Amino acid sequence: MQNEALRKHLFALLDGGHAHATLDQIVGDMPLDKQGIVPENLPHSAWQILEHIRIAMEDMVEFSNNEQGSYRERNFPVDYWPQSPAPATPTCWEQTVSEIKSQIARFKQLLSDPKRDPFAPFPWADGQTLLLEALQIADHNAYHLGELVVLRQLLGVWRAAT
Repeated sequence: MQNEALRKHLFALLDGGHAHATLDQIVGDMPLDKQGIVPENLPHSAWQILEHIRIAMEDMVEFSNNEQGSYRERNFPVDYWPQSPAPATPTCWEQTVSEIKSQIARFKQLLSDPKRDPFAPFPWADGQTLLLEALQIADHNAYHLGELVVLRQLLGVWRAAT
C-alpha cells in the first residue's frame, strides 16, 4: 500500500505543476523566431534546453528499463546538448515536446508495474533505484523548465499566470 501511495505522489511530481508552471504552460506558445536565440551571457537557446530535456529524459528512461542490457552510456556533455541553437525545422519544437511527454508516460509505466520495487537497486547499476530515477527526472525537468521561464522573460515572450 505504501508503494502505491508513493507511486501516486511520483506521478504528480513527474506531471509537474503544483508549485511550478507546467511543461505546456512554459513551452506551449513559444514563438518560432525566439526558439533559437541565445540571450547575451547565457550558454543555450530555448531550443537547446528543450532538446536537452528530451535527450536526458530518454537516457534516464532507457537506463531505468535496462533488463535486456541494451542501455549504452552517453558522453556528457556532447551527447546531451544539441549543437545548433535553432531547431532544424518549424515542427521540431512540437515534436520534441511530444517526445518529452511520451518519455514521461513511458517512465510512469515503469513506475506502475507492481513487480518493480521503487526502492530496489537496479541489478545493472551502482545503487540507482526506480525511485531515485523518478526524483532525478522530476528535479532535472524542473530545473531546466525554470531556465526556460527565465529565458523567455529575457526574450520578452513570457506571460506569467495571473
